[in-house]
Amino acid sequence: MDGAARQRVEHTPQEDDHPALNAILGANPFVGLDGAQVVGMLARYFGHIARRPGAVLSRGAELALDMARIATGNSEIEPAASDKRFGDPAWREHPVYHRLMQSYLAWRTAMHDLVGDGDFPSWQDAEQMRFAVTLLTEALAPTNTLAGNPAAIKKVFDTGGISLARGIRNFVSDVFNNGGMPQQVDKRPFEVGRNLAASPGAVVMRTALFELIQYTPATEKVFERPLLMIPPQINKFYIMDLAPGRSFIEYAVKHGVQVFTISWRNPTQADRDWGLDDYVSACEQAADAVCEISGSRDTNVIAICAGGITTALMLGHLAATGERKVHAATLLVTTLDTSLPSMTGMFATEDAIKSAIARSQSRGVLDGADIARVFSWLRPNDLVWNYWVNNYLMGEQPAPFDILYWNSDSTCLPAKLHEGFLGLFLKNPLIRANEATILSTRINLRDVRNDMFLVAGMTDHICAWRACYRSTAIFGGSIEFILGSSGHIQSLVNPPGNFKARYFAGSRLPEDPDAWLKGATENKGTWWDHWLKWYSARAGWEKQAPSAFGNSRFPALDRAPGTYVHERH
Repeated sequence: MDGAARQRVEHTPQEDDHPALNAILGANPFVGLDGAQVVGMLARYFGHIARRPGAVLSRGAELALDMARIATGNSEIEPAASDKRFGDPAWREHPVYHRLMQSYLAWRTAMHDLVGDGDFPSWQDAEQMRFAVTLLTEALAPTNTLAGNPAAIKKVFDTGGISLARGIRNFVSDVFNNGGMPQQVDKRPFEVGRNLAASPGAVVMRTALFELIQYTPATEKVFERPLLMIPPQINKFYIMDLAPGRSFIEYAVKHGVQVFTISWRNPTQADRDWGLDDYVSACEQAADAVCEISGSRDTNVIAICAGGITTALMLGHLAATGERKVHAATLLVTTLDTSLPSMTGMFATEDAIKSAIARSQSRGVLDGADIARVFSWLRPNDLVWNYWVNNYLMGEQPAPFDILYWNSDSTCLPAKLHEGFLGLFLKNPLIRANEATILSTRINLRDVRNDMFLVAGMTDHICAWRACYRSTAIFGGSIEFILGSSGHIQSLVNPPGNFKARYFAGSRLPEDPDAWLKGATENKGTWWDHWLKWYSARAGWEKQAPSAFGNSRFPALDRAPGTYVHERH
């Protein structure tokens, strides 16, 4: 890595300031979106306003008044503080650009107002209409054009046209190498196994579905009960093992936890028949191996997002069969009750789900890169137009950012697993007894008596925290619910030392999540430290740390992070 690249990595954007961090999807292997759906949504929007001529005339008159005030310089319209598109001084100081900005903002507000609060067949219809208007209005922002972006024009003059040449080069590269979408991250400084997923360890088990990694102890004594991490199937496991100092695995190992993790294989079309049963069975296999290697009769588990759904199914199966291989469980940003409105549920109609299943079945897999590109349009300003301006109009490279690198390092989902997840999403069987079947066993999550630690993010747009909170009433054991102050990814990557970090905790668990929040206590710092105290009480006695990886039946095969994490299709 050259000096400039090294410097850029060291000055990675802070999570709270990065425009994309709250927008990336992380682990969301669900419905999807195509061009025909977008056209249909826009058609429904224009049909909707055509049926409301009175509202159109009234709002049109208001817009005309706004435009008159703008023309005479008497308008007070300003962009929201969070809207970074109009940060250049020209938008405030140049009379033409100032009026252009105000005119755009007035028109955009009018377009959204026309959606109104009408009598829609479902919340999904209203949200889809608002989403379609967002796509239209954000695409037509003046900042997305060279003539309408004063900062880009200045850059052209300052660089003697070099920025424009670089932008054209970036555009052509993305057309051929990134499906026509602007790159979101400079990947060059990162290498999995060197400065990402760098915690030392070894693969001690390998199957067709996964590798099991055991991490090197960092203390002389370790807790006798190990920890098995179950990551989402649509993303690589190393979201919990980012750069040193930002790695949850590193943090846990330094505090005496024996850590193991599953690293899922990236499936191909030949693996199209791997389904929920196969992945739950794989989790059980991994738990058995962890127990045998560590000498513990059971293990604790920590699971993330879609991996949390798989873990809940496993716990239900173990409760039904009376097996006790899991002691306590932590579920991070995991939604088990899908009845509440959410961004990803916006498109989860029965017809859309059937279409999504048919698409993945025809291809054998759901391609993680494809769905990441599609879902970028759910947050077009943050994940599309922000990079359009940076890469093409300004001629810059996107910044290196470990989380965005991980987000781009997606995997595929087997068609059968995709169908299984969508079935759970549509039918929502986990909130009722004996409606879900796994490994030929009907399960009731109320029979799951394990101690549970649940983490949600207050600004999580993927797994809404109120939906995550509903899991407190689904399981039958003792539950600790923690609400972080940030979003989906920041709720995972939350190391000590972030002075902005805070979380809410409360022992009383009323049915209403807002009642819980009202009675909860706000704490400064990271939930990692709170979790460690909870975990330590459920990890058994301390013992001498193991001096070698695995055992005679599960010998060390490869150094961490293993081979499956490097597979790309």
